[in-house]
Amino acid sequence: MSPLKLAFEPNLDFQLRAIESVRDLFRGQRASGTTFAFTPEPSLPEQHAMITGHNGVGNQLTLLDDEILKNLREVQLRNGLAPSSSFPSSDFTVEMETGTGKTYVYLRTIFELNRAYGFTKFVIVVPSLAIKEGVYKSLQIMSGHFRSLYAGTPFEYFLYDSAKLGQVRNFATSPHIQVMVVTVGAINKKDVNNLYKDSEKTGGDAPIDLIRATRPVVIVDEPQSVDGGLHGRGRQALEAMHPLCTLRYSATHVNQHNMVYRLDAIDAYEGKLVKQIEVASATVEDAYNTPYVRLLSTRNHRNTITATLQLDVATATGVRRRKRTVQDGDDLESITRRAIYRNCRIGEIRVEGGNEFVELRVPGDEVFLVRGQSWGDVEPLAIQKAMIRRTIQEHLEKEKRLHPQGIKVLSLFFVDHVDRYRSYDDEGHPEKGVYAKIFEKEYRRAARHPDYEALFRNVALDTVIEQVHDGYFSIDKRGGWTDTSETNQASRENAERAYNLIMRDKEKLLSLDTPLKFIFSHSALREGWDNPNVFQICALRDIHTELERRQTIGRGLRLCVDQNGDRISGFDVNTLTVIAGEDYEEFAESLQREIEADTGIRFGIVEAHQFATIPTTDDTSQATVVGFEASKSLWEHLKAHGYIDEQGQIQESLRRAILDEALSLPHEFESQRIRITALLRKLAGRLQIKNADQRRIVRPRQAVLQSAAFKALWERIKHKTTYRVVFDNKTLLEKCTSALQDAPPIPRTRLQWRIADIAVGHSGIKATEREMAGPVTLDGGPIFLPDLLTELQNQTHLTRRSLQRILVDSGRLDEFKRNPQRFMELASQAINQCKRLALVDGIRYQRVGDDHYYAQELFEREELTGYLKNLMNANKSIYEQTAYESTIEKTFAAQLEKNTAVRVYAKLPGWFTVPTPLGTYNPDWAVLIEDEGGERLYFVVETKGSQFAGDLRDPERAKIACGEKHFEALEAEWEPPARYAVATSVEEFLAGVISG
Repeated sequence: MSPLKLAFEPNLDFQLRAIESVRDLFRGQRASGTTFAFTPEPSLPEQHAMITGHNGVGNQLTLLDDEILKNLREVQLRNGLAPSSSFPSSDFTVEMETGTGKTYVYLRTIFELNRAYGFTKFVIVVPSLAIKEGVYKSLQIMSGHFRSLYAGTPFEYFLYDSAKLGQVRNFATSPHIQVMVVTVGAINKKDVNNLYKDSEKTGGDAPIDLIRATRPVVIVDEPQSVDGGLHGRGRQALEAMHPLCTLRYSATHVNQHNMVYRLDAIDAYEGKLVKQIEVASATVEDAYNTPYVRLLSTRNHRNTITATLQLDVATATGVRRRKRTVQDGDDLESITRRAIYRNCRIGEIRVEGGNEFVELRVPGDEVFLVRGQSWGDVEPLAIQKAMIRRTIQEHLEKEKRLHPQGIKVLSLFFVDHVDRYRSYDDEGHPEKGVYAKIFEKEYRRAARHPDYEALFRNVALDTVIEQVHDGYFSIDKRGGWTDTSETNQASRENAERAYNLIMRDKEKLLSLDTPLKFIFSHSALREGWDNPNVFQICALRDIHTELERRQTIGRGLRLCVDQNGDRISGFDVNTLTVIAGEDYEEFAESLQREIEADTGIRFGIVEAHQFATIPTTDDTSQATVVGFEASKSLWEHLKAHGYIDEQGQIQESLRRAILDEALSLPHEFESQRIRITALLRKLAGRLQIKNADQRRIVRPRQAVLQSAAFKALWERIKHKTTYRVVFDNKTLLEKCTSALQDAPPIPRTRLQWRIADIAVGHSGIKATEREMAGPVTLDGGPIFLPDLLTELQNQTHLTRRSLQRILVDSGRLDEFKRNPQRFMELASQAINQCKRLALVDGIRYQRVGDDHYYAQELFEREELTGYLKNLMNANKSIYEQTAYESTIEKTFAAQLEKNTAVRVYAKLPGWFTVPTPLGTYNPDWAVLIEDEGGERLYFVVETKGSQFAGDLRDPERAKIACGEKHFEALEAEWEPPARYAVATSVEEFLAGVISG
């Protein structure tokens, strides 16, 4: 079997928007570079004057400050972000949730900046060896993808190595795209770093001087970890490169410099761009017979030192494990109201970061608890054994379901100490640690269980059990494993050995031919590595901070791939199960708190700019957006009606108004009511984390499934189709021509007069604008005219002949001479929009054949699961319960049950899909209607919050159009056929049936 290779989707909407947001910051920039003869600073010896025989090639910025600010504000408004109020620094922030393709986005942005503006020099700065290896691996596996997307554009990439400084010289002199990947630790110590020293390998010059002369675009991966360090040296090292700009990519920004794009945790989860999270919590119950104390946190607030403990407290409903805040000297018997804590008191409390502890004075002894540690609980190893068993169980359940689909299931354990998984005797021979022994015992036990018998049939268990689990830990020079640390050079080298190994194995691990399925690690995987097919994460160590909690979960958020390397979407497949040694609600609460702290998301808060990007139309019926000022006025209206308070905090009155459909809006916003309500509903909600213990298998109702009515319905919709896209070239060119004709006019160069008062004082010179005159058109003088057809061909992929026809027929070619760059941007936007519409308009579906269909038996073979909170009992459905994902679906299902015209229906499961150019599409419902005369009508129904196409996003609209054409291709064989419909309610749906 050939090695598995990951496939990359080039047209994911959210990634393209992130890429375009950065590209458009420089709209109007001339596509050109610059050359330089390097001359060092005057303090350097004369013999180091220049790069002998070579010129350097660098980036060049031609835009003015106010032009960049204008572009920035337009990008921010487009993305629903608060606009920057003044000229920005050269730092720009892109926030993308873990698992959504951040690395792919910034690597592809390199090629977009090169194609649009000719930038060639890029430096990627990362905080750790793990991320460095991850980026390098990404460049390796994505290089072919980028070469196919960008017509073989030459590019080179390398890892900075102080022993190979000749690479830096090539970086400075090459005319092609150059990408240097470097850890901040390799560049932030100026006094001892070869980067800042003259070197013969770079022609006698300091490497940093070569880099800064190129004016590189600096890309910072995880800037919150790069900027810091001792005295902020990471930040200083970035500035020392004299970057043209700094692009900062992370899911957890500490400092947000001019945010240009944001895909936060909520957006990612709601868009199903990452796995949904469920928690299997290992909590101890009814174990209140010994005093129990666990340290959660310590705090110094206004010189009052306290600790938050978890104690077994007497309540009105019995003993419950509760949080309590204590101080030095507190008596735990009085706090818990339980005699079992008699003579247990609190002693010293230390709050120093990384060294927090509480002294617990107990009869005849003193105990010091560090954060996360407990005293008096059941034997910890018993809990960890249960967690390992549950992880194996969850793994095998998913393996039964996903293996037939060609999806490899991986599980990840995080351990507290390496020697608990693997230790070494006095002669250096490896020995299995306690976790390895527990795992193998529990795996053998599971292999004998009747539920998993099929997975182990014809398997030599004694051989396989040694191969299914392994560890990735730091490796010392003797080849032994050790706890991970990067605090000095030796430990960094140990860590790098582990990172190299796991990065090489990243794709190999995804293959079903590789027996390894269970991975044990310490902290080598905390950042920089994730694998799309991690479906279980088990933390056998305490998660001391919320940041550590989120990083742990982040290792498994990415959507899974099959054996073709293709990404599989949908929560029915993509569920990450976290096996946690804490209460489910406590876990969810802590994760929620961490997301708020790290991302700046303020749950339950409406901000003044958040309605700015809602589409609307102006007096001339031109499409536009609400804009910041109108958004602010709507925010004031909500505040005046008591829906939000002064800080924008949502009040209960707003939730009731949304629920009762009684939201008061100003008259001018009535046409946007649906979109405004949807946004407010999102802001009023909370992140949903599922409870694994509430997961239930939803079983088919045999009486309905085997009924003649359902079989008749299924026969009409079960067949598969294939599609082809047919372009009517003449029509496409006519539409492109019309779109270009209707595009806004191209502005000329103009002069804007402003009059300001100048005041000179002790604090400096202050200019205050007093008057502004109307703009004056200027004769810009000679303008360089680029090869228009070549530029548009690169951006639109149309032939030169087609482009020539569009340009000539539009009658606007003269405007190209007025402002070439703006004209090319406008023309390419108009043409590409028409192409996207034509892709769906020109699609044709055809039934594959009699042997290609979804068998009715799949309802019994493919297991369907749901959660108690999202299940409702059903009588007419083919399932005993209906699993719903939204309030709209819940309401629709309830209406189907109540309406007497509905004979039978099915919520179509995730495996029932329709192929489209935008990915697979899973329709919502199959419904059989019987009217009063006994006539049966068959339907596939899509439920949406609005019937108006303008209220749906472009991908939704396109998939609905494809779904409609798919079912039209199946209509010819049946009378009556199954028809496709979009509805917001059963009443609306039936009204359409009657009128139709």
